[in-house]
Amino acid sequence: LGAYYFATFVRYCGPMATNLPGTVGGHLKGTGAVLLFNLSLAASGISNADDVIGKEGVFFCIVLFASPLSALKTVIANRSAASIPLPFTVATFINCLAWAVMGWWKMRDFNIYFPNLLGLSCAVAQMALKGVYGNRSFGGKELPK
Repeated sequence: LGAYYFATFVRYCGPMATNLPGTVGGHLKGTGAVLLFNLSLAASGISNADDVIGKEGVFFCIVLFASPLSALKTVIANRSAASIPLPFTVATFINCLAWAVMGWWKMRDFNIYFPNLLGLSCAVAQMALKGVYGNRSFGGKELPK
């Protein structure tokens, strides 16, 4: 599903899109390196390979949830939160709340509740920015949503 979303993004935004940190090619190389590393680690027979891969997944999960906050400087400078995607923020809030509750009270698993509590915090911060600044216009034009 992630590969489909990425392909759709590339099709509509092009390989030199400026709203990514880096280029599409850089993302593909990074993804390939992570996949190769994980496959090599899993095939190596190292006893804690699953734990290393799991911690890596937690790291990428946190990065994903916090990614809309990369627009923080733009939001404050323009006094408009139009660059923060509200549907993603709401979905992150609901998802992280559900998994934080499940991880804390039912599973008692740090690898479940910790990244989701961080994601929940990021979603709350993003919703607060949306509430404070909204999608105000800038320079007579409405910013993209």
